[in-house]
Amino acid sequence: MSFDLAREWIGGGLVLLGGVFMVIGAVGLIRLPDVFTRMHGASVSDTLGAGLILLGLIFIAGFSLVSVKLVFLILFFGLMSPVSTHAIARAALHAGVKPVLDGEAEAKVVPEEAPKSKP
Repeated sequence: MSFDLAREWIGGGLVLLGGVFMVIGAVGLIRLPDVFTRMHGASVSDTLGAGLILLGLIFIAGFSLVSVKLVFLILFFGLMSPVSTHAIARAALHAGVKPVLDGEAEAKVVPEEAPKSKP
């Protein structure tokens, strides 16, 4: 078995594993109860799934300019996905969306109260 064949098998396995994580994240988007748990499931699977797929593509491409570009994409996804998820969660909290607690069916949107004036 040559080195190139082993490298392609490892790369293919990583791409397949990354695809499995992406599918698990998609199922989590459908099955989880509220926006915060959905965001958590999607961001974790997105970061890990995309990272594994890109790592597998690096193995398949070998050492070349393409693999350097793929490393930069891994760094970009690794930094930007958590930041964007955090920004969306803060926006949801600011809009009044409350997380599901104690097995409630769905998240409640609580309107913000007007500031009380002193008499």
